[in-house]
Amino acid sequence: MKAVLSVFGVDQVGIVAKVTALLAKHGFNILDISQTIVGNYFTMIVIVEHEDDGFELEEVVESYTELGESLGLDIRMQHAALFDRMHHI
Repeated sequence: MKAVLSVFGVDQVGIVAKVTALLAKHGFNILDISQTIVGNYFTMIVIVEHEDDGFELEEVVESYTELGESLGLDIRMQHAALFDRMHHI
């Protein structure tokens, strides 16, 4: 199962470490990652894969919502297929 993780907000120490630690905790492998800082704003997109095609994202989404709130960031995770449908022209 593939998913897309996006992170946006004011730059601060430890964002990549905290976000990727949570991925590892839930058994995700990073397939691709891109991050940049524009001004003082951090943005990151991560394409991940879980070996269990039936893996339910709800628990992970909730964990990222809590992490985002604690860091003052907008962190979203969704199935790659849904992301593709939402952004198809």
